[in-house]
Amino acid sequence: MWAFESVFYQIYPLGFCGAPFENDGVLEHRILKVEEWIPHIRELNANAVYFSPVFESDNHGYNTRDYRKIDVRLGTNEDFARVCESLHKEGIKVVLDGVFNHVGRGFWAFQDVLRNREGSPYKDWFHIHFGGNSNYNDGLWYEGWEGHFDLVKLNLRNEEVISHIFECIKGWVKEFDIDGLRLDVAYCLDKDFVKRLRSMCNDLKPDFFLLGEMLHGDYNQYVNDDMLHSATNYECYKGLHSSFNSMNMFEIVHSLLRQFGPENWTLYKGKHMLSFVDNHDVTRVASILSNEKHLPLIYAMAFAMPGIPCVYYGSEWGAKADKSQGDPALRACYEEPEENELTKYIAALAKAKRSSEALNYGDFKSLVLTNKQCVFERNSENERIMVAVNAEENPYVAHFDARAGRAIDLITGESIDFGGGLDMPPYTAMILKPY
Repeated sequence: MWAFESVFYQIYPLGFCGAPFENDGVLEHRILKVEEWIPHIRELNANAVYFSPVFESDNHGYNTRDYRKIDVRLGTNEDFARVCESLHKEGIKVVLDGVFNHVGRGFWAFQDVLRNREGSPYKDWFHIHFGGNSNYNDGLWYEGWEGHFDLVKLNLRNEEVISHIFECIKGWVKEFDIDGLRLDVAYCLDKDFVKRLRSMCNDLKPDFFLLGEMLHGDYNQYVNDDMLHSATNYECYKGLHSSFNSMNMFEIVHSLLRQFGPENWTLYKGKHMLSFVDNHDVTRVASILSNEKHLPLIYAMAFAMPGIPCVYYGSEWGAKADKSQGDPALRACYEEPEENELTKYIAALAKAKRSSEALNYGDFKSLVLTNKQCVFERNSENERIMVAVNAEENPYVAHFDARAGRAIDLITGESIDFGGGLDMPPYTAMILKPY
């Protein structure tokens, strides 16, 4: 599948485009700004864009008002169709955020229930008790997502709800030719709904990609042949920055061995999870790492480990923002993309990743592991790659059986000699292809 050989670039459109936080109802064609960034996305060697919510919502995008209409703060459906066409012309796939667990209070069907109560034809679209009351004093109780009453939980066992969602997705493919969906809070979704969604999408478009937001637990419950193709790898997200900050590479390598290691019992062998160092919900990685010299190295790990790497807009040049400042701080508007050594480095990583069978499909085996260094191997049918990371300020010589005398570093293009061990300069990552 195309996604398994791709590098994703995540955009949170409402923030990216500088839209007001609350939906002011004023039409502005802000989404067209994405077109100006396409050369930058190409320069990064990303070939898929994952858009956080673009549809009409109450404010932050995850409280949808209408799945059929692009948010007025971003523009029109025609504007977004133009953006998608421009991306596709450059060979860039488009994945949208599918927020199907809940909607906003402004969702048209919920508004009908508030007006017509028991007389509403949509009363069974939600989990409603007319004898109770809500935090908004509606004179009825309804289930909100995890107690958030601005997020009204949909009844995903209601056939009309399922039909409405599926018709909307078909409309997105017809109107925008989208290539996949990222399912918000996938871990909350009814499993039968997800199975039916996968079946419908299989018939809708070849290789239609389904990614799920998963936090904890066993991702296999949702990532399997009947449900999702992939999930957000939050376990390794934490392991990555924690390993660098505590200078303990055992943590991330332990997680990778647990997930993808050579033993039969490992959890996700042969599967492709989404690898990331930050996103729209968490502190930016440049603000998490205590040593800025680890910034290129954490990206090297994220690109070289098993999975599908995803870069969050702004972080490719080291933008900073802390979750403690509130979500809008994490979703800033940048007038134009910046180019620096980090963006060039990530572009080199993306090029290496996309062109390597072993990085896309290979297994995972640890060769050298200390607190501050790791060397691991990725093997596929036709290729072998070794990845070496030195996270400390001193050089290190790694001794292991490379089964080769020389290798080329896919990041720099330099030739590396294994005679007497692998010389690893301070704060270095290498992606080595033996020859």
